[in-house]
Amino acid sequence: MAGGPLLGDPLAEDRLADDGPDDTAGGVTADGPAPEEMYPSGPEVEVELRPQRRLRIWQLAPIVGLAAVGSLMFAFPLAFDFGDSGAVIAMLGLLICSCAAGWGMMAARRVGYTWPGLPPRGSGRRPDWRVVLGYVLLVVVIAILAVWRVARLR
Repeated sequence: MAGGPLLGDPLAEDRLADDGPDDTAGGVTADGPAPEEMYPSGPEVEVELRPQRRLRIWQLAPIVGLAAVGSLMFAFPLAFDFGDSGAVIAMLGLLICSCAAGWGMMAARRVGYTWPGLPPRGSGRRPDWRVVLGYVLLVVVIAILAVWRVARLR
């Protein structure tokens, strides 16, 4: 039993063979063309294919213009009390200013910007309901204060 197959080491006789190439000059094998052969006109140049995410001037100019006109229309009747038509002009200014804000949010959303606390567009994550509720309450409070101020002009 001393020389039986169960007592001896079966791997002692069978060594693993190399799987690599037998003849390698200098220890390295050629795996493709050299960079000079691939790009004969010069070095490789990397180009970003995605556009940069920023608002352009043609997107910002109408938003800023409408916001300025709307805020002036809203502020002057409130500050100087232009009689009976002041409330109507102030409400029209508030409407124009709100439209500019909405237009700005939509332009920023198309570029890829998001509100703080909300997940990026296309990420698949759901927004936290507390953040959404906070934004809704902020908009409601601002709208109530604006309408209350314009109503006090009469």
